[in-house]
Amino acid sequence: MSNSGSGRAIGLAVIGAGYWGPNLVRNAQATPALRVEWLCDLDEARARAVLGEYSTVGVSTSYQDVLADPAVHAVAIATPAATHFELVAAALAAGKHVLVEKPITAEYADAVKLVELAERSGLTLMCDHTFCYMPVVRHIRELIHGGELGDIRFFDSVRINLGLVQPDVDVLWDLAPHDLSILDFILPPGVRPVSVAAHGADPLGTGRACLAYLVLRLNNDAIAHVHVNWLSPTKVRTTIIGGSRRTLVWDDTNPAARLQVHDKGIDLAADAALSHEARREKLISYRVGDVVSPALPEREALRAVMAEFADAIGTSRPALTDGRAGLRVLALLEAASRSLELGGVTVAVGEIR
Repeated sequence: MSNSGSGRAIGLAVIGAGYWGPNLVRNAQATPALRVEWLCDLDEARARAVLGEYSTVGVSTSYQDVLADPAVHAVAIATPAATHFELVAAALAAGKHVLVEKPITAEYADAVKLVELAERSGLTLMCDHTFCYMPVVRHIRELIHGGELGDIRFFDSVRINLGLVQPDVDVLWDLAPHDLSILDFILPPGVRPVSVAAHGADPLGTGRACLAYLVLRLNNDAIAHVHVNWLSPTKVRTTIIGGSRRTLVWDDTNPAARLQVHDKGIDLAADAALSHEARREKLISYRVGDVVSPALPEREALRAVMAEFADAIGTSRPALTDGRAGLRVLALLEAASRSLELGGVTVAVGEIR
């Protein structure tokens, strides 16, 4: 039920008026290609408070009623992961395009059903992997896909702060989807994780992991490491990606120099270039070059998410973070959870196209 070619804004319903829903409403209202028709939440008073006294957007406590409205061509779902399957399936069955918060569902098998249903129906299913739409992450993807870093050798990410211990998920499911979605987004074609090992701890006795370390092996022999933690008194948001040509450092807490690209590294001379004596010890040389800090625009990532959703619907193309991207991230999360339960053993991850 695409609205492409009509020249009119795409009618959108937002389901969920909790933590993230108000951000979706605000950014959708600022996107000319979208027109917010409904905000749906079980708590009607909360939905009305989000919209304000003078809003023309309708409020409903019934997602079925919202999906029955022919003015609604698309829905954005910001509800707990356990409800995603039911809501997304109902929206797709009603012929609506869907933007859904991460993770796409709580169970991998359910996510597969949704992706296949969307593809059979010719509908857009997009995951709100918000960090992938930050200007800095888009730039990192361009650098890597353009070969500026060379072959990827390592990915190291730290996402720690004094966070809110969640009642329904551990730190892995709360924070790691950000880093795993970024990793999936920036890796060059053909490079993917093949296994994951996870270690976690619960020093507060909450019954769930409050800090975790993930090690992912890639099919090019590189390693990706992710550290997530709710217990740190200081906030750290850094990602270091090393390549055979250059290394980049992304510090999201430093807006003055958010991204630095280092032309510095280690070169290994080819055997043919060495003397007989030097062949006994491979010649390693240290390369020291410039550090570049590219100027990047400061834009709200969620505005770009909404623009991408509208454009994917209008042009009938897969979104940059489509349902299959959601599947890949969910497969990594499930493998990491399994590893955590088994005491850190390495768990294989199958290929998802």
